[in-house]
Amino acid sequence: MSTLLRFVFCVALVCCSTITSIAEEPKPATVKITLVGDSTVTDKAGWGAAFIKLVGPNAECVNHAKGGASSKSYYDSGLWKRALAAKPTYVLIQFGHNDQPGKGPERETDPANTYRDQLKKYISEARAAGAKPILVTSLVRRIFTADGKINSSLTPYAEAVKAVAAETKTPVIDLHERSKELAEKLGVEKSQRFGPPHPTQAGKFDGTHLNDEGAAAIAPLVVAELLKAEPELQPYFPTKP
Repeated sequence: MSTLLRFVFCVALVCCSTITSIAEEPKPATVKITLVGDSTVTDKAGWGAAFIKLVGPNAECVNHAKGGASSKSYYDSGLWKRALAAKPTYVLIQFGHNDQPGKGPERETDPANTYRDQLKKYISEARAAGAKPILVTSLVRRIFTADGKINSSLTPYAEAVKAVAAETKTPVIDLHERSKELAEKLGVEKSQRFGPPHPTQAGKFDGTHLNDEGAAAIAPLVVAELLKAEPELQPYFPTKP
């Protein structure tokens, strides 16, 4: 074989090897993550925007959360139907705050029954639409007792979420417990930096909603628990919490 032919043959082998190598390293398929919930999930008053910043370039995240929404009012208003119409791959679902008593019959649910029924509707309809539902327990309210602990009124709703998750074999992120642990660890003075000023009480802080600092602290908790519940999502979160 002539020198020229040997050179051409070697180049062809290298090219074939490179093409095979590229073919053997497929990029992760793009997924779409949709956030559904109340104000504590929104971009302006919740952890949504900070969560989206942690999503890698091979995934898309869209926030459909609505301030003031409960599991009942979000569904009845058609917002849930709109969220599913966007064809998400995964949908994170967090309610509870506005399902509590005192919010009016158009929003209230009972954690022993109607709240669970609502969650089951979200789960079944998400699956029917080809999406994978992931339940999220309510972000804790940073309201402390005299001993520096939080006696959360949202506990029955968080327990209901976990019960429904177990019954329906749905992944769950226990944000209520994780955010409670963090707030109690930091204490009153430090955790109050997570919320904006109280809208009606001068000198007080909003212990329900999040400012930018609070969102930046809570979003990694969501991601950490999400990756435990759904390990296959790890390629889409390059910065591990």
